[in-house]
Amino acid sequence: MFPVKQHWLCKALGCYDCCIRCIGAVPYPSLVATLLCYAGTALFCGCGYEALAQTEVLVKTHFAREPKDYEVMASFIKYFQFVIYGLASFFFLYGILLLAEGFYATSAVKQTFGEFRSTQCGRCLSLTFVIVTYILAFIWLAVFAFSAIPVFFLFNMEHTCHTINIQAESSPVSLQNWICIDARQFGLLPWDVMPGKSCGMTLAAICKTSEFHSTYDLYIATFAGAGVNLLALILYLVPTTYNYAVLRFLGRKGIR
Repeated sequence: MFPVKQHWLCKALGCYDCCIRCIGAVPYPSLVATLLCYAGTALFCGCGYEALAQTEVLVKTHFAREPKDYEVMASFIKYFQFVIYGLASFFFLYGILLLAEGFYATSAVKQTFGEFRSTQCGRCLSLTFVIVTYILAFIWLAVFAFSAIPVFFLFNMEHTCHTINIQAESSPVSLQNWICIDARQFGLLPWDVMPGKSCGMTLAAICKTSEFHSTYDLYIATFAGAGVNLLALILYLVPTTYNYAVLRFLGRKGIR
């Protein structure tokens, strides 16, 4: 594929010029977007998977009494863990396809290999990538917003624990027991589950546990991974849209 394998070209231009042409044939925007996509997907899927498992441990240990109280949440978590497997596989393949499309449509390839031929199939393929990437960007924007919900819940819980610790120095215990976090308000447990909430110094003790801090850190990493992946999709939109515009322009000029 690369001109360095064409020995007659290397002899004519020299190894240095041949390597420069090889480097110039790389679609750097697509390459950067692919690396960001893989990094964001790995961060989102890996940390998200572990965060869901830690959430189940946190809820069943401190907010529920019977296994039937959190069986709906456990089923929901298992479902999303399977979805994470699918997302990792999909973005791995889609990143390869977009990178290959970048190699195909980049103008550097045209300059390296001579006459560029814009076919109807090539323009249709580029348009398909543009549409699919736009749809994925909008969908992932919703995923990015959704991944902020557990971060908000745990941040609110940590702030509440901090308030309890401050009031423990000056307020009586009866006032501290009015400060609570109810897992049922965030949809983690059904409304008929008892106790479903934690208050006062019991809540402050939960915030000091290792499962709370690990879950909080994992959800922050998941949120960051979703943001990186969203940035990668936006970066993908720039070269794919540009490549399609170039292919369409060449098609109108009669270069086929």
